[in-house]
Amino acid sequence: MCWAKREDTAMAKTNPFQFMQQVRAETAKVTWPTRREVLVTTVMVLVMAALTAVFFFLVDLVIRTGLSGILGIFN
Repeated sequence: MCWAKREDTAMAKTNPFQFMQQVRAETAKVTWPTRREVLVTTVMVLVMAALTAVFFFLVDLVIRTGLSGILGIFN
């Protein structure tokens, strides 16, 4: 088995204090959603999941009915 040669890249060493400062700086750049946005998005996901469930139920019903009809002919 041939393994690709691993290149050792030196990562910059930062102390924990600098790391926490960088994390805080990046977190400050994040645009957090409002409570309303979270609520609307959650409702949209639940509605889409329900619609998908109904769609697949109907597709399954059609396929099951069709197969039952076809197999009923040969029985």
